[in-house]
Amino acid sequence: MSNQVFIYDTTLRDGTQREGISYSLEDKIKIAQKLDEFGVHYIEGGWPGSNPKDVDFFRRAQTLKLKTAKITAFGSTRRKNTDPAEDANIKALLDAQTPVVTIFGKSWDLHVLDVLETTMDENLAMIGESVAYCKQQGREVIYDAEHFFDGYKANPEYALATVQTAAINGASSVVLCDTNGGNMPWEIEEIVREVKGQMGDTPLGIHTHDDSGCGVANTLAAVKAGANQVQGTINGYGERVANANLCSVIPDLQLKMGFRCVSDENLAKLRDLSRYISEIANLDHDEHLPYVGASAFAHKGGVHVAAMLRNENSYQHINPELVGNERRSVVSELSGRGNLVEKSEQMGLNISKERLTEVLQQIKELENRGFTFEGAEASVELMLRRAQPSYVPIFELKDMMVVMLRRKDGRITAEATVKVRVGHKTMHTAASGNGPVNALDKALRKALVDVYPRLKAVKLVDYKVRILDSENATAATTRVLIDSRMGDKSWSTVGASPNIIDASWQALSDSMEYALLI
Repeated sequence: MSNQVFIYDTTLRDGTQREGISYSLEDKIKIAQKLDEFGVHYIEGGWPGSNPKDVDFFRRAQTLKLKTAKITAFGSTRRKNTDPAEDANIKALLDAQTPVVTIFGKSWDLHVLDVLETTMDENLAMIGESVAYCKQQGREVIYDAEHFFDGYKANPEYALATVQTAAINGASSVVLCDTNGGNMPWEIEEIVREVKGQMGDTPLGIHTHDDSGCGVANTLAAVKAGANQVQGTINGYGERVANANLCSVIPDLQLKMGFRCVSDENLAKLRDLSRYISEIANLDHDEHLPYVGASAFAHKGGVHVAAMLRNENSYQHINPELVGNERRSVVSELSGRGNLVEKSEQMGLNISKERLTEVLQQIKELENRGFTFEGAEASVELMLRRAQPSYVPIFELKDMMVVMLRRKDGRITAEATVKVRVGHKTMHTAASGNGPVNALDKALRKALVDVYPRLKAVKLVDYKVRILDSENATAATTRVLIDSRMGDKSWSTVGASPNIIDASWQALSDSMEYALLI
């Protein structure tokens, strides 16, 4: 028995049914090319009978020079009491000119009777004739048995008859779908094994949703029972809760279960693929995703990090490089000295144990005052650099002043004055902005840019404010996080103070200093 599992990606069809996702035509083309580079075997491009964008995608897709993947058009069986040759949906599927078509049909008698409002025999005819007609037109046909597991539990003989009809009429594979996402892994495994025993040599696939939190587990259970095609989406994007997440399914199959999905070289690009798709979707990347999230191999507890410095396998289940990720030490009040030892080694710094202990104590004290360093690693790096005996400040604040102006016509502006020392020179500059932080940013750059012209390229890309102890009303401590970018490098810094301007200055000045060190 071959250990190859074929990957069928439906990010461009099922994935777009997630709330908040709407890809442009160019987005879909880029994603298809990226999926092909990664090595998936099938790319479901959309439903050509449902919208003009998908029609345009299939037209453009004909010009793509794909290395691995086959583009697939998706659609339903013919309508009841209609000849396939006259059915608008079947015609749209064939007009897409894809080498593969995926046809879904009903396996659950509830859907046949209550949704399609037809007879059981007519539903079987709809499946068989649709598959046969598309096969006759020279297409590879994949049959998706919608609601199969619910249908099998309600009426196993009929559910089995639907997929057998598809196979007899030429389907190259039959995909069993947990469309409502409510079945458990042991149910999936048992039913797939039973169906496998009845289907002979017909390859089986699995399509699951995550409504009960079992989408990935159900997919793995199906493969264990004999399925050799898995359907899912990158990052699990999909209808309602999610589809099975291929970013978990693929490494689980390949690294844990001994199946082959993609090359090892391509598997090491998995994190990049995950982040690329989230960027195109204009969604924040979920940093807690298994395998591909930034936190997947991040270690915060001091005991964990200390152990991993002795043996890196002590607190991680795989080498993160296998999926293109990396191990990280998160610095916080829960950290031990080992977190800082690893961080300083990564930076190439040689800091004594005594100084590291002092930095760790400083971090714990600052977090008690409202700072948080988990999302502000640039501030941690600066603290470590400042712990070196040879450290000399790049610039020092002498004083600053910020004034808010509300003019008679309603316009609001801010003016900031800063006095900073660079070496033996003192710079005294002022600038105005649309708010106090913008004014401070401009004034500080104005003071430094003649000496450090690279600061012209630094962009402040995000500014987050959080009130920590709201019960203190206007005297509450404010935490400020600033995200900055210069070229392809990005970093985050933090400040905290009962005064929001002071907190902003701490984060802003750290950001500028960090930019001069990288």
